[in-house]
Amino acid sequence: MIDLKTYELWFVVGSQHLYGDEVIAQVSHNAKRIAEFLDKQELIPIKIVYKPVLTTSESISACLQEANNKAECIGCIMWMHTFSPSKMWINGLKNFGKPLLHLHTQFHRDIPWSEIDMAYMNLHQAAHGDREFSHLLTRMNISRKVVVGHWQHQEVIRRIGVWTRAAAAWSDSKEMKIARFGDNMRDVSVTEGDKVAAQMRFGYLVNGYGLGNLAQSVNAIEDERIAALIEEYDDTYDMQDKLRGGGEQRESLIEAARIELGIESFLKSNGFKAFTDTFENLHGLRQLPGIAVQRLMQKGYGFGAEGDWKTAALVRSMKVMAAGLEGGVSFMEDYTYHLGTGDERVLGAHMLEICPSITNGAIRCEVHPLGIGGKEDPVRLVFGAAPAQAINASIIDIGQRFRMIVNDVETVESKHSTPKLPVASALWKPLPDFTTATTCWLLAGGAHHTGYSNCLTSEHLEDFAEMAGIECLIINENTFESTFKQDLRSNQAYFN
Repeated sequence: MIDLKTYELWFVVGSQHLYGDEVIAQVSHNAKRIAEFLDKQELIPIKIVYKPVLTTSESISACLQEANNKAECIGCIMWMHTFSPSKMWINGLKNFGKPLLHLHTQFHRDIPWSEIDMAYMNLHQAAHGDREFSHLLTRMNISRKVVVGHWQHQEVIRRIGVWTRAAAAWSDSKEMKIARFGDNMRDVSVTEGDKVAAQMRFGYLVNGYGLGNLAQSVNAIEDERIAALIEEYDDTYDMQDKLRGGGEQRESLIEAARIELGIESFLKSNGFKAFTDTFENLHGLRQLPGIAVQRLMQKGYGFGAEGDWKTAALVRSMKVMAAGLEGGVSFMEDYTYHLGTGDERVLGAHMLEICPSITNGAIRCEVHPLGIGGKEDPVRLVFGAAPAQAINASIIDIGQRFRMIVNDVETVESKHSTPKLPVASALWKPLPDFTTATTCWLLAGGAHHTGYSNCLTSEHLEDFAEMAGIECLIINENTFESTFKQDLRSNQAYFN
C-alpha cells in the first residue's frame, strides 16, 4: 500500500556565472555524482533527482516553481557548491512551499595540502556559500533541516534518510482522508479536536459516517472472498481450537473476515488512508472490529480507537515513514503500570487493536468476550511486542495549535504470562526514567492514545513536526523535568 519509490526529491545546487563556464561544468559534474550516490543508498528510500546548476534569479525561481507544481516532488535538498549570492534566491524561496533540507557538505573530503590554490578555493567553498545561503533562509524565516558533514559519511546519509521519510509522510498527509465510523467516545476530551484547523495545518480531511454506511459495505461481501480470507487466516496464525474449522466459534471468525473485507472495501473505494471506530456505536455490526483493524494497520492504514482521528492520522504518517524498515508501527495506549521500585514499566495495549507489525514472535488468533460494546465476542490477534528501542508519540489539540510529544522508550520482553488478558501488548521502560518521563508527558498534556514504533526514532517525528510547523517536545535520556518545564513556557510564548 505504501511505496516510497513513487516520490522524488530534487537535488538543487547553486553557483554563479562569476567563475566561468569551466567551473560551472565542474560544479555540475560534482553535484551529479553526489545526487547519484545518494540515490543508491539503502538508507534513503526516495528517488534523488539531480537538477541543473542554478546561477540566476530567473533559473532559481523557475526550478522551485516547477518543484512546487510537480506532485511527485516532495521536497528539495539544497547545497551551495560555490558562493551563490543569496539575493538571487529570494523570489524563488518566497513562493517555495515544500520541505527543504540544507546539505552543508563539500565535494572533496580532504584538503589537498600540497596542491591547494585559489582556483581550488573558489570551486570548493561551500563553507562560504552555505553560510550566505543559510543567512538568507534565517532572514526569511524558512524552516529547514540542516545536515552537516561529508556526503559519503554514514551519519550524513542516515540523517538525510530520516528527513526523506518525514517528507514522504508530510506529502501523504496533505491529501489524507480519514473516515470516522461513529463519533468519539462520549465525554472524552483528548479525542476531540478542531478538524478545520487540522485540515489547514496538516491537510487532513476528516469525515464522519454512520455505522449503516459501513454495515452496508460489510454485508455486500461475497462468500467466496470470505472463504479465501479465512484460508489466509488459517495459514498465517496459530488458531485457537474453537476458531478452527468445525469449532464452536468458527462463525465468529467468518464474521470477523466479513468485517475486515467490508472495512477495506469502504476505505479503498473512497480513498481513505486512516479510520476510526468506537465501541459505543456498533449498530449493524455483530462484533467490534479486532483482527480487521489489526490487519488493516499492517497494510498501512492509520487507526484510532474511540473516534480518535488525530491518532489515526499520526499512525498513518508513521506508517509512511516506516515503509520498508524492519519493525513496525501501531496504534497504542498506555494502559497500566508496574511500579516496582527501580523496575517501573508501562504495559501498553488496547482492547483489541494493536498492529502485528511490531512483533517478531508467534501470533495467536483468538476469540474472547469483551465486557463493553454489547456485541458478540470479537476475534483478535494476540502477541507481545518485540524487544527494541522504540518511541511512543502523541499529537494533541490544545486550542490555538497542535503539539507533538514523543517519548523514547525501551521495550522489553515480559517475564510473566497474562493468561487472563488475551490481547496484544507491549511492555516498556520510558526514558530517562519512569518518574521523569511520565511527569513530563503529563505536564505536556500528552494523550493516552499514541502512535508506537520500534523502527522509527524521535528524529523522524521531529522532522515531520518541523515541516508541519508545530511544536515538538522530545522526552529522552537527556530530559530533566526542570528544563522541560522551561521548554513548555518558552514554546507557549513562541507558538502563540
